[in-house]
Amino acid sequence: MAPAVLIENLQKRYGTVVAVKDVSFQVEPGEIFGLLGPNGAGKTTTLRALCTLTTPDAGKIEVSGISVLDNPKLARQRLGYVAQEVAIDKVLTGRELLQLQAALYHIPGALAKQRIDTVLDLLGLQEYANKKTGTYSGGLRKRLDLAAGLLHAPDVLVLDEPTVGLDIESRFVVWDFLRQLRASGTTVLITSHYLEEIDALADRVAIIDRGVVIASGTPSQLKDQVGGDRITLRIQEFSPVEEAEKAKNLLQALPFVQEVIINSAQGNSLNLVVTPQNDALITIQQALNAASLPIFGIAQSRPSLDDVYLAATGRTLLDAELAAVANRDPKAEKKQNMR
Repeated sequence: MAPAVLIENLQKRYGTVVAVKDVSFQVEPGEIFGLLGPNGAGKTTTLRALCTLTTPDAGKIEVSGISVLDNPKLARQRLGYVAQEVAIDKVLTGRELLQLQAALYHIPGALAKQRIDTVLDLLGLQEYANKKTGTYSGGLRKRLDLAAGLLHAPDVLVLDEPTVGLDIESRFVVWDFLRQLRASGTTVLITSHYLEEIDALADRVAIIDRGVVIASGTPSQLKDQVGGDRITLRIQEFSPVEEAEKAKNLLQALPFVQEVIINSAQGNSLNLVVTPQNDALITIQQALNAASLPIFGIAQSRPSLDDVYLAATGRTLLDAELAAVANRDPKAEKKQNMR
């Protein structure tokens, strides 16, 4: 059986800005696959290329064995796409918007009515179906956008940041709905920079950084590869690099410490990978005290997807988000959006 989605060596640039440098992954039928990474990592550009909304400079893209580049019209019939921004005409009712969507996909009248009722039921929208969408809350608008993406019964539903800006209750509604879709056999490809969202939903995940896939596998596999417990340590709130290096050299000599990374973006804090043991924090505190190094803060936890990202890049996803905002080029973004 062909993969639901196959992407190989995808590349895309906008002028001098490299949006996607070299992205490869495949999504199996009937799974939820997550693309995790900070804003500006290349997630949205990858999805837009998959959904025929932008033409890549190089690479191979297939949906259920169909080449997106050679047969875009046929590929679009297999895809449902829900973008970050909700595309809803506020003067239409929810049902009228879905009727318009059905007409655009040339779905016959009787079948269109049946599918509209089905997606309204799936997303709990029946009681709002005859109300104008301008009166909908943000969560209801997102659920209606999901309904529109599903109306033509696609093999693959592609979601770009589907819960960004939603409250916790609305996010959980979307999560439950996506699990129902997976149970029914629909393949879901979802991008997010919410760690807990991908961890909770995805069967497999690819982590993208600066236009390149830096890690892929199941969430459990990726976290197991990092190994050990995590300890985050601050000598001071903002430590001089020399002090952080001194602490790093000292801690690396401890037998249970596997790795020490200095996180310069967070005041030269130290991120440790350690073999789990009950007295790890006490031993670290004693070693630093003996060297006259203070401790501003220290915490221990199990590995997370953020630790996978940190191990691969030397920075956390939050650090990457902040760096992307600081380095954002409004002119380049405008050109990208126009295309």
